[in-house]
Amino acid sequence: MVISKTVSDASIHSTFASRYVRTSLPRFKMPENSIPKEAAYQIINDELMLDGNPRLNLASFVTTWMEPECDKLMMSSINKNYVDMDEYPVTTELQNRCVNMIAHLFNAPLGESETAIGVGTVGSSEAIMLAGLAFKRRWQNKRRAEGKPVDKPNIVTGANVQVCWEKFARYFEVELKEVKLQEGYYVMDPVKAVEMVDENTICVAGILGSTLNGEFEDIKLLNDLLVEKNKETGWDTPIHVDAASGGFIAPFIYPELEWDFRLPLVKSINVSGHKYGLVYAGIGWVIWRNKEDLPEELIFHINYLGADQPTFTLNFSKGSSQVIAQYYQLIRLGYEGYKNVMENCRDNAMVLKQGLEKTGRFTIVSKDEGVPLVAFSLKNNSRHDEFEVSDLLRRYGWIVPAYTMPADAQHITVLRVVIREDFSCTLAERLVSDIEKVLHDLDNLPAKVQAKASKIINDAENESNGSGVVKKTALETQREITDAWRKLVADRKKKTNGVC
Repeated sequence: MVISKTVSDASIHSTFASRYVRTSLPRFKMPENSIPKEAAYQIINDELMLDGNPRLNLASFVTTWMEPECDKLMMSSINKNYVDMDEYPVTTELQNRCVNMIAHLFNAPLGESETAIGVGTVGSSEAIMLAGLAFKRRWQNKRRAEGKPVDKPNIVTGANVQVCWEKFARYFEVELKEVKLQEGYYVMDPVKAVEMVDENTICVAGILGSTLNGEFEDIKLLNDLLVEKNKETGWDTPIHVDAASGGFIAPFIYPELEWDFRLPLVKSINVSGHKYGLVYAGIGWVIWRNKEDLPEELIFHINYLGADQPTFTLNFSKGSSQVIAQYYQLIRLGYEGYKNVMENCRDNAMVLKQGLEKTGRFTIVSKDEGVPLVAFSLKNNSRHDEFEVSDLLRRYGWIVPAYTMPADAQHITVLRVVIREDFSCTLAERLVSDIEKVLHDLDNLPAKVQAKASKIINDAENESNGSGVVKKTALETQREITDAWRKLVADRKKKTNGVC
């Protein structure tokens, strides 16, 4: 008699009943053995569930939704290396079309058949690096021709610039001269900026859409003041516009605003396609006014991929998907479509702003004209602060950042909500409702939190009166209070088995 033996086939078992989930996967070293693709997918997918919801991440300017048709285009081109221009000539052509469309949007002085000077980048950080290098090399060439030293270049900016400007300054040895902010004025003052310009200034960087409060800096005034200073000194200090956030907003809803190549001293502009260009993360653009503003010696020519290919990038190999997605959005939406999206974002920002004002608890820090966002502070944060509001909003799924302003305005703390294409009027109203719930919860916190806060403040005051003891700053005291509040909330969660 033959006795049959059943062999267990791992492929028919549930992933959660298999041996692959019974032990933790290695975190620092590659595992010795392979695992089935289904198990690998399930394990990674389960960990990713602990990430926040991108659609509710109101801290980010980056696009979190695109049409399914564009998603398909991106997936079909995800295996194309953008740098292989000879192998993928159509992708290269689409990139060139995007450059020209964006250049015309920014009013570049181009003839009917003239090609714009620009390049796609991995976000505005790379775009700013490239623009900065062009300014530095152009300044060096001019100084050398005049027999002058080239060892102390500087850039004038506001203290509200994004960190990529600090990176450029440090990486490429350029001094960053920052115009300090002040309470109630959170962008660069053009008058103070021009006062800081000297013969070593390679450019003044203006921001069209500050990340702090969305406000547009006055590029027109900056240009006019700098024109006068250049006449007086004989210098030719140019302007770069960091339009990472506002470059795809101003042309559509503020078309009369002069900030772009209509101003003679604006020599280059960067913009993030992955912000209000409406493309997923990983695409930026930098456009130059004309060929003379991009020194030829910065352009490399390679031929080992099949043909002579000019390139001016910090990154080399990169995916083609975002370039194709940008072209899709430009032709799919057109001027009319982008205008509708930006107007809708602005209107929803007004809904949120008005809802917050009705609570009577907040001061609005952002401006109506600018990037569609709402930055706001508590009118009274003596009992509860903005960091507590931010923390408690996560109970409802919202990710709303709280942060302090830069130097000379660091005592101001704000919350900021970025209004993107996928943030609807309904969500704006729901957010206001949830903020009201958070305020109610904070108002009813146990008295011991207030006692703890009072003790921290008293201890700080007592330390300041003691000999040899350094007084805690207001920010340090505030953070210590917030930590005490967080500990209380954690303790309360434990008592209710983690249910809020």
